[in-house]
Amino acid sequence: MTALGLLYPGHSAEDDYPRIEQLLGSDIRVDVVHTDIGEDAHRVDALREMGSAQRLAAGVAELRLAGADAVVWACTSGSFVYGWEGAQQQVRTLAQAAGLPASSTSFGFVHAVRELGVRRVAVGATYPDDVAALFADFLRAGGLEVTGMRSAGIVTAAEVGTWGEEEVLTLARAADVGEAEAVLLPDTALHTAAHLSLLEKALSKPVLTANQVTVWEGLRLADRRVNAPALGTLFTREPIVQV
Repeated sequence: MTALGLLYPGHSAEDDYPRIEQLLGSDIRVDVVHTDIGEDAHRVDALREMGSAQRLAAGVAELRLAGADAVVWACTSGSFVYGWEGAQQQVRTLAQAAGLPASSTSFGFVHAVRELGVRRVAVGATYPDDVAALFADFLRAGGLEVTGMRSAGIVTAAEVGTWGEEEVLTLARAADVGEAEAVLLPDTALHTAAHLSLLEKALSKPVLTANQVTVWEGLRLADRRVNAPALGTLFTREPIVQV
């Protein structure tokens, strides 16, 4: 059994994780511990507070008791707002507190794009423009080329969590540009696990979404590879463990 520990802020789209766990269909457990979201606002100061070491540390003991093999801060905006160096320090602090390999969704996106063997990406962000721009900066710091950006301008995770298939697909299509080799949807408050096959079929290219990438990053830390095509191109890379 491989146990992944996820620290997830508040309550928006956490039901994506049991869905993903079911689609993995193997000896993998995805444990979610909710951290205090503080003020629900896609605003830089609020996001930095949400990702503070004190708020993350509060959930670490529960994950250790659950027997997690790795821990991922399951929040994109609450990590990239610190910038590349600051986000690295955030996960180092988390790893020290947990005594486990640690990462965040933001680094998961960079690692997942590299896993796909591509470099040019388009981003469909639910965030306001200024926050979305910080994600683009983070990706560039990771060596990626951002060829297109579309921002939905949503201020709260609660509102993002109400989006369904039509809104998600509309955002992805709006973000996509011809030169992009993959499309990224970075908000863990966005329900996407049920829509990955549709998104990739509609765009005819890989689509990476926050909750999908978060679980993949946890598996990467735990040195596991799983073939689960329903979770998109990212979960069909070699080498694989058949399920």
